[in-house]
Amino acid sequence: ESELASSRDRLAALEDQTSSLQSQSDSAVTSEQELSAALNELRTHLAVEKRAKQAAEEQQRPMEARLSELREIAIRREAEIANFTNRIEAATQENVSLRNQAEDSRIEAEDLQQVLSEKAEGRGELIKAIEEAEVQLAAIRKQLAATNEQKGREEIAATKLDLRLENLMDSTEDRHQITLATFEPDAHLLLATLVSRKARDASGEEDESHTSYESNKTYPSEEIPDIPGEPNWSHVESLVHDLKRKIESMGPVNVDAIEEYDELEERHNFLRNQHDDLVNSKTELLAVIERINEETQRRFSETFAQVRINFRDMFKELFGEKGQDDLTLIDQSDPLESGIEVIARPPGKKLQSITLLSGVERSMTAVALLFSIYMIKPSPFCVLDELDAPLDESNIGRFVKVLDRFIDRSQFIIVTHSKRTMARADVMYGVTMEEFGVSKPVGMRLTANSDDTKTQAKSAAQKAALRLDA
Repeated sequence: ESELASSRDRLAALEDQTSSLQSQSDSAVTSEQELSAALNELRTHLAVEKRAKQAAEEQQRPMEARLSELREIAIRREAEIANFTNRIEAATQENVSLRNQAEDSRIEAEDLQQVLSEKAEGRGELIKAIEEAEVQLAAIRKQLAATNEQKGREEIAATKLDLRLENLMDSTEDRHQITLATFEPDAHLLLATLVSRKARDASGEEDESHTSYESNKTYPSEEIPDIPGEPNWSHVESLVHDLKRKIESMGPVNVDAIEEYDELEERHNFLRNQHDDLVNSKTELLAVIERINEETQRRFSETFAQVRINFRDMFKELFGEKGQDDLTLIDQSDPLESGIEVIARPPGKKLQSITLLSGVERSMTAVALLFSIYMIKPSPFCVLDELDAPLDESNIGRFVKVLDRFIDRSQFIIVTHSKRTMARADVMYGVTMEEFGVSKPVGMRLTANSDDTKTQAKSAAQKAALRLDA
């Protein structure tokens, strides 16, 4: 019993000790949990600080480079300021010298003004004399012009007579096959011929043997009677007219007419065959053109309808579901020659022509139309020059998102100043000025295999864009 009581006392003590230890254990566990939470918070704070430090170090390097450039620029600016200061001092001294010169020039100008007033009086007398001389000169020029005009008329009349005489000589030589330059006139023989012809006309003789020219006969000099005076020119003109009429009534004699007829008939047959071939070719060409027009109109209508559907979908993708747009033909009767009207209604605006939209809306509408055509037949290359210039950040994001749908079909070359568009590029080229006054192109490939590397490449692209802007 004594041992039992002792054991019970020890048991109670042990239970008290156990309760105390359990309380200490619970307290230790609670403290451990609190310390563990504090440790996790400290680790998170340490990681954030390390990341902030790393980001600060990454930002520090371009800032140091930029600071170095600014120091160099400041040094150059100080040198330029000193240079400009020296130039200002030189200009100030030059201004003083110029003021002195201006004062001297003013005095000299006053002297010259006095001399000029004296010369002006003599100049008035000279002007009066010149005016009188100009009146006389005008009268002489008028008389000279009238003389020249009369001279011109006389020269024209003389030229006409020369041309008429030359024409007459050429026609006479061609008609009678003679050379007038070697012809020697015989006035006595002419008079004798005219008398003989006049006597025959008076007697009424009409002999065909006398229709030839009397001047072609040969008379012995002793048989020609002595006829004084000059010929009767009116009678000569009547004889010439009569002989011309008889010659013209004979008509031309062409010995090569049969051969010429055969040649003309052969030429006529050849031209008729050519004409028939041309008519048949024209008919065939018109039929081919009609078929081509029908096929072209059919293909154009199909393509236009598909582009119209694609344009509506693409416009809603860029502007939202509430955006409305349409493509219409100006002349429905002739679609091949008709223009196309682009009508667009961004959300919150009335349906209107694209010419009434803002620059951003026109650019986004152009993007929608471009990629609507690309959805039917993409081009292997596409060059976009400052297309995203009027766009804000949100619209540039939509533009890049749409661009991603077509990069597997086409290669896009984009001229841009937008950092977001640069960050999306696979290869970027720019122009930078690392040294003052010296520009050079910079190229950078931004493609990567892993997501981390790609993120680093995009970060590098943004930094490069910052450097290019700087």
